Amino acid sequence: MMIELRVIESVDELIAWRTEVIANVFGKKPDEALLEANRRYYEKHLPDGSHVAVVASRDGTDCGCGGVCFSDELPSPDNPVGRCAYLMNIYVREGYRNEGIAHSIVTHLIEIARQRNCGKIFLETTADGRPVYYSLGFRDMPDMLKLWN
Repeated sequence: MMIELRVIESVDELIAWRTEVIANVFGKKPDEALLEANRRYYEKHLPDGSHVAVVASRDGTDCGCGGVCFSDELPSPDNPVGRCAYLMNIYVREGYRNEGIAHSIVTHLIEIARQRNCGKIFLETTADGRPVYYSLGFRDMPDMLKLWN
């Protein structure tokens, strides 16, 4: 079964995914103020390219999503270009988990970061503080995080 990935360009689609992610990850439905803050964020950062989101589909059904935010920091020996990427909201719907979908999303987001010349990449953690990639089953994530050599 082939996994297809596409960039999300609709703020409404992103808000729908964000609502689902918050409800399932945090166990509560987001209130209107939080959703409006998310809408303002996406309306600003999608057009300027500082946030890119992708959705994964399998057999024509949307089954997962993820995003990457870009920012700059002071150049340093470990990041000479000073460009950073933050992977966030990696999410796969129940019933599609443990099928490589999250791995495909993360790999695609890392490739987008490489194309944008990012020297450092950061991942969110789970609610209990564990790196999200552990919960996704990655064993060799440090090698995936090397964006420059």
